[in-house]
Amino acid sequence: MESHAQQTAPAITQNPDIRYLGRLLGDVIRAYGGEKLYQQTEYIRSASVDRARGLHGADLTDTGLDALSLDDTLNFTRGFMLFSMLANLAEDRQGVAAEPGADVASALQRLESQGVGRDAVLDLLAHSLIVPVLTAHPTEVRRKSMIDHKNRIADLMHLKDAGRTETADGENLDEAIFRQIALLWQTRPLRREKLFVADEIENVLAYFRDSFLPVLPALYARWERVLGARPQSFLRVGSWIGGDRDGNPFVQAPQLQYALKRGAAAAIAYYLDGVHALGAELSLSTELAHVPQAVLDLADASGDDALSRKDEPYRRALSGIYARLAATCVSLTGGQPARPSALKGEPYASPADLRHDLVVVAQGLASEGNGALASGGALGRLIRAVETFGFHLATLDMRQNSAVHERVVSELLKVAGVEADYLALDEYARIALLRRELANNRPLGSRFSAYSDETASELAIVHAAAEAHRLYGPQCITHYIISMAQSVSDLLEVNILLKEAGLWRVGDNGDPPHAAIMAIPLFETIGDLDAAPKIMSAYFGLPEIAGVVKARGHQEVMIGYSDSNKDGGYITSTWGLYKASKALEPVFAEAGAAMQLFHGRGGAVGRGGGSAFAAIQAQPKGSVQGRIRITEQGEVIAAKFGTRDVAMTNLEATTSATLLASLEPEGISERDATRFAGAMDELSNSAFAAYRDLVYGTDGFRDFFRQLTPIQEIAGLKIGSRPASRKKSSRIEDLRAIPWVFSWAQARVMLPGWYGVGQALAGFEDKALLADMAQHWSFLKSALANMEMVLAKSDLGIAARYLPLVEDQGLADSIFGRIREGWQAAHDGLLQATGQSRLLGKNPSLETSIRLRLPYIEPLNLLQVELLKRHRAGEDDPRIKEGIELSINAIATALRNSG
Repeated sequence: MESHAQQTAPAITQNPDIRYLGRLLGDVIRAYGGEKLYQQTEYIRSASVDRARGLHGADLTDTGLDALSLDDTLNFTRGFMLFSMLANLAEDRQGVAAEPGADVASALQRLESQGVGRDAVLDLLAHSLIVPVLTAHPTEVRRKSMIDHKNRIADLMHLKDAGRTETADGENLDEAIFRQIALLWQTRPLRREKLFVADEIENVLAYFRDSFLPVLPALYARWERVLGARPQSFLRVGSWIGGDRDGNPFVQAPQLQYALKRGAAAAIAYYLDGVHALGAELSLSTELAHVPQAVLDLADASGDDALSRKDEPYRRALSGIYARLAATCVSLTGGQPARPSALKGEPYASPADLRHDLVVVAQGLASEGNGALASGGALGRLIRAVETFGFHLATLDMRQNSAVHERVVSELLKVAGVEADYLALDEYARIALLRRELANNRPLGSRFSAYSDETASELAIVHAAAEAHRLYGPQCITHYIISMAQSVSDLLEVNILLKEAGLWRVGDNGDPPHAAIMAIPLFETIGDLDAAPKIMSAYFGLPEIAGVVKARGHQEVMIGYSDSNKDGGYITSTWGLYKASKALEPVFAEAGAAMQLFHGRGGAVGRGGGSAFAAIQAQPKGSVQGRIRITEQGEVIAAKFGTRDVAMTNLEATTSATLLASLEPEGISERDATRFAGAMDELSNSAFAAYRDLVYGTDGFRDFFRQLTPIQEIAGLKIGSRPASRKKSSRIEDLRAIPWVFSWAQARVMLPGWYGVGQALAGFEDKALLADMAQHWSFLKSALANMEMVLAKSDLGIAARYLPLVEDQGLADSIFGRIREGWQAAHDGLLQATGQSRLLGKNPSLETSIRLRLPYIEPLNLLQVELLKRHRAGEDDPRIKEGIELSINAIATALRNSG
């Protein structure tokens, strides 16, 4: 952030990109904000850096914050936010996020060294499914325009890497980067209006167009070279945006239809561009090349009779493919492509038909010479894209709360005259009744009956899903997630709703029923995780369900990190998820079904954040089996998939970790596994008691939390279409896990990521066993590494500055004293278990990254506290509210994994 003449802090100089971009940002602030703002910013930055470095007397130096007017405050906060954004970009470019060995080639070498050969890997990939699922959970505080400018800077920095001094247009490269930073400076960072579901859909489509569509085919091409074979498309992308209705009344049938239509438009536009480019490239003439009859037939059927292309059958064939794709675009989306075809073509009935025509072209090219024209290249990547994305782009999950299903099914049964009071039935009676209804294809609903708005909306959703299957193919929607699933009847109720639209159908001649969409339980709380194996065993025990699962070959279970953490604390949640995964494996084995776990992770450690590469490998043996789905949300989407390079790094890491978790031999003996599990039970029980006593057992804790943190202000941010609470209540139980974690991060407490663990570690007597577990057990090693990052990012000295916001100062001092003691115990216990002298002592790159950020976050926290005081005291200057929202934005950007 300094000018050319300024000296930089040592932490900044360690990354040349940060030094370069920070210098340009300083120049932008001086040029566009004025010399006064620049000098104020530099003074605050230097003073904060000196305090962070522990220089003698720095703690007595004036922070410079009191001299800022409200207008200065807004500008200063924007400056520090932009520095953090540029620092994130620089770190991503320098590979800070990339982990050693987190690529498929390294995973293959590691497996081979342990006696696992390529054939075993290929056998696994033949039935694997790896899916990052993008959700609209509201933790992305930046506008898409800000992210777009950042990505343009990344593209320009690539040119700089290549030794270029000019852009393709002849512009000086340094000046081009300076201008993009100036555009960032003058771009409004906050949304003025609340996001609608359509906005969220459009935002996520940008990641598909810019990253996933080009990156996945390129990754597959790389893996084919490494594997020496062409695997099926096991890595795909999913989405919840437009299908996730849990607590979001704004997601209904029209939003689901819009999401699918826009996805189809994006996929087909990509294919049209690819076919058009191939038409320009494949200029082969029959006068110079042998062309197989199948290609000639495709050319003749195209309707392209231009004399200029008479001897160019590949171009004519591609003209026909393009025409059919253009017609498919009109058929599925109702709109013309950007480049309409002059030819008439029949729409493709399925992506498989499009792939067939492209393969005919590829086989024709392979028939001469050494096949170099068809081995990979643009055509190979296009074929792979069609296999991977189809006409639907991403599989769209549906999700709703089990309580909604209960009410809707109850009303359907009552109106149909089947059961007057379904909700009054016990579980056994419910199961018996639902099974009777699932044994026939007669729908319960009638278009001549009147239903409540809720029931009408849910029926419209399943009918929209059935229509989507007809339009886009069955891969467009394959999963129906049931939030707060707590019983077998919760799963059967979804099948009843699917039956209303023909998505559950009884087979003929004794064949098992066909379920076009899988009902998937989401086990979220600690109690739900404990009950999961029993519920799934009972579900599989139903003959009709057993038939469906056997025909499909696998069944998915979703496990929730967020609510289990809010319910029981960090280590209890992590251990509960591990135990549930391990306990489910024999249940699935007995049912003869492959187990597919869906991990509901978020960005913060309290929601499963941290290294996905380490977390996947830390899963219990037998629980991955090549099949895994993982939610990606909020700021994590931009961080992991915002640019092509970063997307390739993260998708490769997820894939390599899945291979290792599925095929690598168990790293500890059975005896150690038993000892370690017993120790973890003891640790978990102790941590659970400490966490529950603080959060749910302490009088006044709810008020302390709501007054200490900016939870009230976060709820007002325009960062998502979903309300912050499930109910109109101030209870912590009803608050969504995302704002719960997000607000603790803002106040630099980050309590959900560590509280209770310190007490558990301190009370555990066998310290040698603890050290053995921390060193040799991937589960605990990963859990402690994530907690270590959170401890390093938290700062209870800064958090204490928020204490005056709490009305009851006696309560504030009492609760905060317990929090401080808990942090110190977690800090000391972690260092003792890992054998380190300081936090992140074994992770120098992350340590450097965090140390760089801390001086830039502290002034933002101090400003946020003062603005919160003024706001809550009733000052109504709109700049105060804007300043609070800007500070939330800036702190979240600097912390990176805040929600």
